[in-house]
Amino acid sequence: MSLHPDPELDRLFAQARALSTHDSGAAERFLTGHRTRQTQARRRQTGWLSALLASAAVVAGVSVLRPEAPDLPSSAAYAAYQDALGSEW
Repeated sequence: MSLHPDPELDRLFAQARALSTHDSGAAERFLTGHRTRQTQARRRQTGWLSALLASAAVVAGVSVLRPEAPDLPSSAAYAAYQDALGSEW
């Protein structure tokens, strides 16, 4: 192992650290794609939320707007059985 710096290696590292027009173009393409993916992900999440809220509204509406069943006395079932089967059931 040599303790002396290699000038060729130093030059390559310096060249790799320096930004070029290709680097900024690649960064811009990446960021554009990243923003597009984020926007699509947000729309998907919003779509699920909208569907969930719409379903909840339908269930609540059906629950509130359904016709009321008449309250029957407890003897109504007894009377129905007696009428159907006679007095000796």
